[in-house]
Amino acid sequence: MGQLSTHVLDTALGKPAAAMTITLYRTVEGQAAVELCRTVTNADGRTQEPLLQGPAFLATAYELVFDVAPYFRKSGAQVSDPPFLDRVTLRFTVTDPSAKYHIPLLVSPWSYSTYRGS
Repeated sequence: MGQLSTHVLDTALGKPAAAMTITLYRTVEGQAAVELCRTVTNADGRTQEPLLQGPAFLATAYELVFDVAPYFRKSGAQVSDPPFLDRVTLRFTVTDPSAKYHIPLLVSPWSYSTYRGS
């Protein structure tokens, strides 16, 4: 069964990013994005459950939006005002909804990277 999951690592502090809000949208070219879920990371920087799985997980484009500025403000990290990174949006396409897609975010107040895991 296919599924979508994520986790967030705070590379500035070298730890999981706990209590970061993440919103998932389904996007279709020429149409407004549809919010599918909103969640908050746990102490391990992960969501409690997959963001999508089974029949709800379709072959289409999605956006994961990570609210990084509020997280870094709460963590005590030095954040510019306004912040360099406020929200990080990752747009990606699922081509095989029977596969596992794990999309981690490695982030600091000044940079981020991601990759497709499994």
